[in-house]
Amino acid sequence: MAVQAIPRVRWSGERSFYTGMALAILVTVYVGFARSFFLRPLFPTWPSPPETLFYVHGAVFAAWFVLLVAQASLVAAGRTDVHRKLGRWGVVLAAGMVVLGVLGALTAARRPTGFVGIPVPPLQFLVVPLVDMVMFASFVGLAIAKRSDPQAHKRWMLLASINLITAAIARWPGVITVGAPPLFFGLTDLFLVPIVIWDRKSRGRVHPATLWGGLLTVVSQPLRLVVSGTTAWLAFARWVTGLLG
Repeated sequence: MAVQAIPRVRWSGERSFYTGMALAILVTVYVGFARSFFLRPLFPTWPSPPETLFYVHGAVFAAWFVLLVAQASLVAAGRTDVHRKLGRWGVVLAAGMVVLGVLGALTAARRPTGFVGIPVPPLQFLVVPLVDMVMFASFVGLAIAKRSDPQAHKRWMLLASINLITAAIARWPGVITVGAPPLFFGLTDLFLVPIVIWDRKSRGRVHPATLWGGLLTVVSQPLRLVVSGTTAWLAFARWVTGLLG
């Protein structure tokens, strides 16, 4: 009896690149939150948020990064049909992340002790996670709008995910003891470098999504630090945290 051979999908350099980037982002998040979330039972004395909300938050955000790897792997394996079906759930997941991200940021900013492990006054630091959510929502929205343009779509999805990893990097062993936001942002920006190099190698120039998304990411970082101590921001932060009652 003849057995039909299953065609093997040859991974191109592009497929390997995006899958590798997705895996690197997932590992970054895992290492950063291993002690406070993923391996919490092994580190019972490690500081972590006391509210149940943050465990839901952690599970939903972790699901996003796992989905990012799965989606890149599906495209690499030629299963774009499954990729599209999962993409619909990804939209729902992203919306939930924005809601949980904002609620988590406001909850932490209302604590007398502020954000766990962050020495910056909570109302000042609130600008960082709130802008993260704005950037993430905007980039995912652009990725959805550009879903018929694979080159733009995949870059916006990567950029959206990169904008979320600063919190994980700030909790890396050795990095957390420094406690310097410019260092956390700088290490995050290193994830933009491979995309620029890939663009130059594969296209001969930087893709517009990489250019504008990368610029928005980098420029937003020092602006947050500048804005955080202003009277206008602190007034807004007091008002928005007061909405939780």
